[in-house]
Amino acid sequence: MASSSTLSGAGIDDVLRDGVVHSVFQPIVELDTGRVVAYEALARGPQGPLERPDRLFAAARAAGRLAELDAACRSAALTGAVEAGLQAPLTLFVNVEPEVLDRAPMEELLSIAQTAPGGLRVVLEITERALATRPAELLRTVERVRAVGWGVAVDDVGAEAMSLAFMPLLRPDVIKLDLSLVQERPGPVIAEIMNAVNAHAERTGAVVLAEGIEDEAHLRTARALGATLGQGWFFGRPGPGPVEGAVTGSLVLPSQRAETVTRDADVSPFACLPIDVPLRESPKALLIELSKQLEREALRLGETAVVAATFQEARHFTPATTLRYRDLVERTGFVCALGEDLPVEPLPGLRGATLAPGDPVRGEWDVTVLGPHFAAALLARDLGDDGPDAERRFAYALTYDRDTVVRATAALLARVAPRSEPLPAPAQAPAAPPAPVVPDPDRFDAGVLIAATGDTLVQGALASTPTGVSIVDMRRPDQPLVYVNPAFEKLAGLPKSELLGRNCRFLQGPDTDPTAVAAVRRAVDAGEECRVTVLNHRGPEKTPWWNELHLAPVVGPDGTVTHYIGTQVDVTARVDAERALVQERDRTRTYLARIEELAYTDSLTGLPNRRRLAEQVDTAIWNARAHGEAVAVLFVDLVGFKCVNDRFGHAVGDELLVAVADRLRGRLRRNDLLARLGGDEFLVALTGLPEATAAAEARRIAGELAEVVARPVSLREQEVTVRASIGVSVWPEDGADFPALLHSADMRMYATRTDPTT
Repeated sequence: MASSSTLSGAGIDDVLRDGVVHSVFQPIVELDTGRVVAYEALARGPQGPLERPDRLFAAARAAGRLAELDAACRSAALTGAVEAGLQAPLTLFVNVEPEVLDRAPMEELLSIAQTAPGGLRVVLEITERALATRPAELLRTVERVRAVGWGVAVDDVGAEAMSLAFMPLLRPDVIKLDLSLVQERPGPVIAEIMNAVNAHAERTGAVVLAEGIEDEAHLRTARALGATLGQGWFFGRPGPGPVEGAVTGSLVLPSQRAETVTRDADVSPFACLPIDVPLRESPKALLIELSKQLEREALRLGETAVVAATFQEARHFTPATTLRYRDLVERTGFVCALGEDLPVEPLPGLRGATLAPGDPVRGEWDVTVLGPHFAAALLARDLGDDGPDAERRFAYALTYDRDTVVRATAALLARVAPRSEPLPAPAQAPAAPPAPVVPDPDRFDAGVLIAATGDTLVQGALASTPTGVSIVDMRRPDQPLVYVNPAFEKLAGLPKSELLGRNCRFLQGPDTDPTAVAAVRRAVDAGEECRVTVLNHRGPEKTPWWNELHLAPVVGPDGTVTHYIGTQVDVTARVDAERALVQERDRTRTYLARIEELAYTDSLTGLPNRRRLAEQVDTAIWNARAHGEAVAVLFVDLVGFKCVNDRFGHAVGDELLVAVADRLRGRLRRNDLLARLGGDEFLVALTGLPEATAAAEARRIAGELAEVVARPVSLREQEVTVRASIGVSVWPEDGADFPALLHSADMRMYATRTDPTT
């Protein structure tokens, strides 16, 4: 192995050729006992420009040799752990780069682990940056890791909502909370994250690990968040071997499930249904409405939802479908749509796949929605009917069984093509390109604005602009402000003398969104440009204002980021207007929902009206046709109601109608339908009746309904009695649709009223 002095100017080719990548190890501690139960392997390059991991991986990525470096780092981690004696009962955490998930050579690593004296327990860490970009490769890698008996950890959970959306699919053994959750002030976003994390941990037994614990306050927060493991400088910095004198213990991970979630692209979602799940038959028209309902559920879940759908053929992905899925892409975490001749990106942000000619997905209609607290799937298979498209029949199941939904979603994601664009650089320490580097001409330098505006022309230009401008020196401790223009002074509410030398965090307050702050931190750590709208506070009185912030890095001659130039614009009026618009939109939706409810509901009894019952009966007839069943319609008219109204008044009459509605509802089955037609008339629809005995069954139930109506009703210390005249019609004998059935039942009801023998 070459000496460090020889390699001080080494490039990535030299590093890989000479095998000088090595690991340092940071302890992972059990919070209740203080015992060290694991170590995380952190990659380091040779002494010199590539010693830091951010520079090392940036150089490999630029040279197209990331897979080789990633393999070398994992091999160095396992070999170094063996040499340092980090073996059972200790566990070793090893990272894998998202870009090389599907090419990670597990065989060599498994050989190292199996031949290690005393055994080597391994947990593979997968960062959330891979979740949306390479979902199929990610799921395959997870299965390979579990197959060799290793554990799986998801890193930086909470930095992005995507990690919460994919958690049910990955089933991680360890959930590593992003350091911002421990170090930032609690808020609604952290509460949402912890609800999802704790629900998954409770459901699966996964272990929660808090990163970034640097002091006692962080430790208390980690415990409050539900973490049982901790990592950070409070417990020890990375070193070449185990912490001297530390008490060690064993990390207990969830036991492997006997049944595993299939990631096989040959398995279709419909085939994921358990064998004992009853199947129904339905025309396509009903499936469309069921699909839309699931899509609405996904929109309600928001960024923590994964949506996967199949459309058989590209022609079924209509303009109306495009509009709905554009909303899903904008408002949910991950959406994919697969079908014959559908492109790998049917619309921007919507993921797709190239389906093989014999792929069973081509014959299915599937929609799955999966989130931390919700799981539902419509899984259907085409029965091959000819004729009008809306009348084609499908065998289908609508399931809310979480395991089934997870398997079906995974089966679709196993087909999704990876994104063509590269992944963003990992957020670690402040990043810099590998040396030697020529500064990017698109990154504005100009002597860092002539050494922080020592030039009078530059000073005059910046002084006259209404946009706030600031410059931060990244080379100095705590990254202080070294220049602010008058517009920035006005926005901050403080004079320049109180601004220079301070870190910009003073603009933040307790109600500043930690997600926005974390986005800025990640961009700065990676040496990247950043645009974000964040709530800041002005002056000593801490007046809130919305800052549209743009940060641009300035690279020095040696390739390191030396400064950040920030521009700030007060967009409070715009944000307030947008929020008011959202509130008005929500209020309008509430009004429209109420209007729709009134249009379909009887205001007195709360029952559906004739219009809603007509729709429900049409749907019941579809189902009956598919299952060889019958539907009955009962027309119920109250005899003697007018006398009650005339004697006791309309208020008592209204109370009587409500009491009759309750009695009718109490006698019917759950799947039967009840509506008020108007006045003293009610309608009943009996669904799922055996075709051979439907008429007799309907007459029997009509008799029972008449009995319950005829019982005396006590109203305002008065006892009143009415009876019911009921006419019965049955589909398909008495009519092909609801109007015909209603007419037939009405005629028979009238005949019953006028028959003196009844």
